[in-house]
Amino acid sequence: MATWVVGDVQGCNRSLMALLDAIDYRPGCDRLLFVGDLVNRGPGSLEVLRWAQQHAAAVVLGNHDLHLLAVAMGVAALRPGDTLEPVLSAPDRDALLGWLRHRPLLHVEGPFVLVHAGLLPAWDLRLAREAAAAVEAALRNEAAPELLRLRRTRQAQRWDPTRPATAQLRTALSALTVLRMVTRDGTMDLEYKGPPERAPSGLVPWYAAPGARWREGAPPTTILFGHWAAHGFADLDVAVCLDSGCVWGGSLTALRLEDRKRVQVPAQEEESLARP
Repeated sequence: MATWVVGDVQGCNRSLMALLDAIDYRPGCDRLLFVGDLVNRGPGSLEVLRWAQQHAAAVVLGNHDLHLLAVAMGVAALRPGDTLEPVLSAPDRDALLGWLRHRPLLHVEGPFVLVHAGLLPAWDLRLAREAAAAVEAALRNEAAPELLRLRRTRQAQRWDPTRPATAQLRTALSALTVLRMVTRDGTMDLEYKGPPERAPSGLVPWYAAPGARWREGAPPTTILFGHWAAHGFADLDVAVCLDSGCVWGGSLTALRLEDRKRVQVPAQEEESLARP
């Protein structure tokens, strides 16, 4: 039995099927985990969602998954380039959206932690799990529409446990689903999307933040994340980026946890988007 973690699929169902062939995926034997963004921009979001609902061992929510939920709840509008209409009009829409809404934002798999985007340097792993659980609970109750409406606020945010609960939820949701860079004092930068080596002065990747508390303790933990196509696949020891830009014409990546073997397939979709 093997455990594979797959990067951002974003509706690229043909690429996902090619990747499953490449890793010789065996349903009922191998375990398959996803770092989020199952849907959007690629042409096969409905097919990917249906497949994941039936087969995936674990999926963490990404920002595009949350956008789908927000549109379905009426607190966000479809944007140019969205490819979510087949999901929203599907006969099994309610079952798919109900399943997606109950996916976690953070998943622990032995010495690995899956999140879509990143962790705040102020969080140790216990606090990260607590913050994720609080947001998950809110997404599953009557607070969900307002939280999803506010999620796209792009102001700088820093973890502050003295702030109101709603502000803490929004900060945690941003960190787990859209974080890439932080300042050296741990404030999130939610604007820069390029490769880390070209980042403006004063910004560092979240996984390289000085004094990050989640790196403390033993045994060491490796964070598996996506969300950063301009970063591309990288095994950084303390973290592994699994977003290799499939929807932009790059590749789709799977990582076998038992030996950290990487398998990639070129994007299989006939048309790919231009790089962001």
